[in-house]
Amino acid sequence: MASDPSGSVVPVAATVPGLARVAGAAAANTALWGARTSLRTSWRLAKATVDRGELTALTRDAIGVLDNVVVFANAVLGTPVASLARVPGVAAVTELVPLGFDGPVDESPEGLRRRGAALLDRSADVTIQDDGHPAYSRILTELAPDEARILRLMIEGGPQPSVDVRTGGFGSSELVASGLQMIGPRAGVRKVGNVPAYLNNLFRLGLIWFSKEPIDDPEGYQVLEAQPEVLHAFHSVRFPKVVRRSIHLTPFGEGFARMVLLANADKELPEHAAPLASEESAPPKG
Repeated sequence: MASDPSGSVVPVAATVPGLARVAGAAAANTALWGARTSLRTSWRLAKATVDRGELTALTRDAIGVLDNVVVFANAVLGTPVASLARVPGVAAVTELVPLGFDGPVDESPEGLRRRGAALLDRSADVTIQDDGHPAYSRILTELAPDEARILRLMIEGGPQPSVDVRTGGFGSSELVASGLQMIGPRAGVRKVGNVPAYLNNLFRLGLIWFSKEPIDDPEGYQVLEAQPEVLHAFHSVRFPKVVRRSIHLTPFGEGFARMVLLANADKELPEHAAPLASEESAPPKG
């Protein structure tokens, strides 16, 4: 829009005569669409509500895109356009990312409600296509390189076998060793001794879960049960027995690994079971 001599705001297209008016209107609409699409790319707006770095970057991008719209409109009209606050979509952006803001995120009840309302508005916008989750970026900062290797193994290789060794005589059964697995060597991690800690962290982030049920991989269990650690636990008691279990990606973990760790996210991959509400999914306690 542009200001006439009386100070009122008039449509941009109304100030451009003839063919120039048609071309100006089309170009202005295209520029506005590009600005709104750029500002809504993927899940940057939602991420900016919790990530100060993304907040700053998104603010800078928003200002740059909208400034380009203003420059273009000024060039067509030869007169200043209306305030950026009148550009469609800017109000929604400033609710999440106040322009020029470089301080901490507002975590007051009122600020949280504003951010919640902005997310609900975003969820109702059918023009936005979010391929990932806002938490993906934060999770990447909380993973060790070896943990990324474990996730890649599990998304490409499927659920992994694990075993417990227990006493198997008459009466009560006692746990000898729990959660024994070959994930470290199979994933090619650098620090095999840290694998239990890696698995705990992946569970904490909601990416994996521990099932009491075995998977359909007899050969995998046979190889695992022949490992020195399992054999040592097995022969350390008089009446041992091996209990077969498994480790799976959660649905959230599958989505994360597929998006951020695979070059081809559309290829067919092994299936993982989803945790049941009645089943213990926490790391085994040894």
